[in-house]
Amino acid sequence: MTIYYQYHKTAIGELLLAGDGDYLSLLGFPSGKMQRRHEQKWINDRAPFMEACSQLDAYFAAELKEFDLPLLPKGTAFQENVWKALTEIPYGETWSYGQLAAHIGKPKASRAVGAANGQNPIPVIIPCHRVIGSSGKLTGFGGGLKTKQYLLGLESELLAPSFNFA
Repeated sequence: MTIYYQYHKTAIGELLLAGDGDYLSLLGFPSGKMQRRHEQKWINDRAPFMEACSQLDAYFAAELKEFDLPLLPKGTAFQENVWKALTEIPYGETWSYGQLAAHIGKPKASRAVGAANGQNPIPVIIPCHRVIGSSGKLTGFGGGLKTKQYLLGLESELLAPSFNFA
C-alpha cells in the first residue's frame, strides 16, 4: 500500500500527516512521545491533505469545532472503540478516563482506556487531549503537557498561552 505524507505548520509546531490518499491514518507531533517522522518509502505529496490542512488551520484559528475528514485509525477493536468515543467529547469540554470508560460501557476499564487513549494515531483530530485525570489534573499527552494545555486553552475560548513550539 502506498502511503503519502506532508508536514503542516500549526500553532503547536509542524505536524506530520500521513495516509493512503483517501484516508488520514496518522498525525504526528514534532516532539513528545507521539513525535513522528515520515518513513523513507512514503511519498511526499500535499494533494491528499489539502482538506485536512484547511480544517487544521480553521481549528487553530478557533473557527472550527468539529473535524469532518475521512479517517482510518488502525488499532485493536477496543482501541478503535475508545477512539470513536473520543470524538463524542464536546469541543471545549473535558472528560476523565473514568467518564470515558463508563461512556463505552466499561466503567472499570479506566486504565485500559488511558492506554488506548495514549495510542491514538490521529491526535487533535481525534481529540484525546480532552481527557484528563479524575482530579482535574492534566495527565500525559503524546505531544507534551504544554501542547495539551494549549489545545484545551484554545477550545475553552480562553486566551491560549503562547508557547514557542519550534
